Amino acid sequence: MIPRIVITGRPGVGKSTLFMNILNTLKSHGYKIAGIHSPEVRSSGYRIGFRFIDLYDGHSSWLAKRNFRSPIRIGRYGVVVNEALDLWKRALENMEKSDIIGIDEVGPMELKLPGFKEDLLNKVLRMKKPIILVVHFRLRDKDILSKLKEAIWYEVTINNRYLLNKKVPIEVLKLVREFYERRY
Repeated sequence: MIPRIVITGRPGVGKSTLFMNILNTLKSHGYKIAGIHSPEVRSSGYRIGFRFIDLYDGHSSWLAKRNFRSPIRIGRYGVVVNEALDLWKRALENMEKSDIIGIDEVGPMELKLPGFKEDLLNKVLRMKKPIILVVHFRLRDKDILSKLKEAIWYEVTINNRYLLNKKVPIEVLKLVREFYERRY
């Protein structure tokens, strides 16, 4: 079975930290990672937007900016559609060259990006390689959730985040190693 790992939890509990710890563990063992990371960007203590970073080659663009004029909005943030779509397409191409796919995150902002959901369902989740996803805790999309029924889910909380950061990267490394040993 192809490892599918899902990380979820409320905002600010450490989902992205766990995600990056898993990826760093896998990278340190020689695995090539591709996908996206959507960290928040802060200035003077205030969140001003979100970047879109290609995990394979480090290229980045804006995903959304505070008060940015855009037809696609999430609260105060306007999605920077053209930049984000260009980076998403680049990341999809790089996924073909990788051993493991990581996506942080599958949430309302990313799902507003034209084609993201379709690509996730029809390209990414059909790839025959391990996938690690951070999923927004309120995701209710039946199409996406149905594809993740067999995944291993980790819910990060304030109380368990330190334990998860110690054990989950090792557990995922073991699953990935077993997957690739069975393939060859």
